[in-house]
Amino acid sequence: QVTVVESGGGLVRQGGSLTLGCEASGSIFGIAVMGWYRQAPGNQRELVATLTSGGMANYGDSVKGRFTISRTSRDSRETMLLQMNNLHPEDTGVYYCKVLGIKGETWGQGTQVTVSS
Repeated sequence: QVTVVESGGGLVRQGGSLTLGCEASGSIFGIAVMGWYRQAPGNQRELVATLTSGGMANYGDSVKGRFTISRTSRDSRETMLLQMNNLHPEDTGVYYCKVLGIKGETWGQGTQVTVSS
């Protein structure tokens, strides 16, 4: 079983920056992909960024050039960071971490990001 915990959400002004963290623990052997998704009120959940165990990153079109995803392994934990720069009000939403491993996918509970104009 994999446990996923997000951190780092908050309120920021337009143009500001935030860093989100996601820590995966438990049965983390064989994690293939870790990623961030977000959901704004009334909208469907959408891709923000993903990162494979081989280091291949994929970004949603609206965040390319502004967000950077990274991942480290230490002490039986996988940690993923999402550095978000030049934030726009449209980036507001609940950000969810997803881990895809050999036993399937695990989602975190989400962290709220609010960007004021």
